Amino acid sequence: MAEELRNYSARKLEERLTVANKIIGDSTKLLEGRVSRVSLRGPFPLDSFVVLILLLSALSLGTACGRTSAAPSIPSPEVEVATVLQKDVPIVSEWVATLDGYVNAQIQPQVAGYIIHQTYKEGSFVRKGQVLFEIDPRSFQALLDQANAQLAQTQAQLGKTQMDVDRDTPLAEAHAIAQSQLDNDIQANRAAAATVKAAEAQVEQAHLNLDFTNVRSLIDGVVGIAQVQMGNLVNPTTVLTSVSQINPIKAYFSISEQEYLHYAERINAEAQKARPSNGPPFDLILADGSVYPLKGFGLLTNRQVDVSTGSIQVVCSFPNPQSYLRPGQFGRLRAAADMKPGALLVPQKAVSELQGSYQVAVVGLDNKVSIRDVKVGNRVGPMWIVESGVKPGERVIIEGLQRVQSGATVKIKQLQTKGD
Repeated sequence: MAEELRNYSARKLEERLTVANKIIGDSTKLLEGRVSRVSLRGPFPLDSFVVLILLLSALSLGTACGRTSAAPSIPSPEVEVATVLQKDVPIVSEWVATLDGYVNAQIQPQVAGYIIHQTYKEGSFVRKGQVLFEIDPRSFQALLDQANAQLAQTQAQLGKTQMDVDRDTPLAEAHAIAQSQLDNDIQANRAAAATVKAAEAQVEQAHLNLDFTNVRSLIDGVVGIAQVQMGNLVNPTTVLTSVSQINPIKAYFSISEQEYLHYAERINAEAQKARPSNGPPFDLILADGSVYPLKGFGLLTNRQVDVSTGSIQVVCSFPNPQSYLRPGQFGRLRAAADMKPGALLVPQKAVSELQGSYQVAVVGLDNKVSIRDVKVGNRVGPMWIVESGVKPGERVIIEGLQRVQSGATVKIKQLQTKGD
């Protein structure tokens, strides 16, 4: 930088000397013309002419001497440097995730009827078997009463046929009646017994239908907003509400086919376990930028790659004892899925990007700067992994990078320690 400034000053000096010499020459010609004209008109004082020429020459020499003096040296710029580190670092990846209940149950009635009562508070926690809705039970109570009456009739018929069998058995043995009559009595008794069983089944079904008028939760979980109002006519295809088990809660995300192939051996080795133990823990970054305090773990990988996106879905699970997480939330999952041994690390602010290429300024032992192209990899916190272009222990500029160029000499700042 200093050498270029000296060359620039020399060029400007030559230009100014040329202009000054031209002015002197023009002035000399002008004076000579005036002398000629004066000589025609009368005597010109020669000593005045000589004095004028000497003054102009002194002015030219003074200007030349002032301009040819050496330009003041420019001090070397001060920069801050950092040492290239080499160590094993975890490679952290992030994915966009969607939360969903561990189990989601749609609550639908099993009988048709009119809703007469909603017995839960929307958005609250409910237990398995808790009544959520009541359907008008009167018609189902009537069907139960009718089934009980039919059961009583069949039981009476069974009793009669049993009496016929008991009465005719000794008579048939004494040959007082035909054996065929006893056989008819026995078959009638068996038919009556079967009729009783059918009637009992009808009573059981009527009991179930009457019980189904109380629509219950199928799981423990948080219940949603009701989709029906009081007085609505519902049937078994009507969705009344939904209940989600949210402790634990699932997080769904997708990885590319290339990522899957990289982790396929590890994924398949853990596929049969209820809770895989070989995977890394997951952090969940919520929409407001906060990190969920509890760690998650990988749960399963879907059976196929999506042909439209070329990705495969992965599911992980997070404990959620305070019900802080809810289905439908978005977040980012972060996990250190790989470890890179012997990685070279430089601060991110030491790397400059220019038209898709990356450069760092390396300061040698003689404090001269060398601008190098580098190949960068993953970012690790405030550091950047450099695949090639630097060596461990070299110094790279992290502050003052804009004031230096390749080959320039710099002055390294003495960084203060915490004790200073």
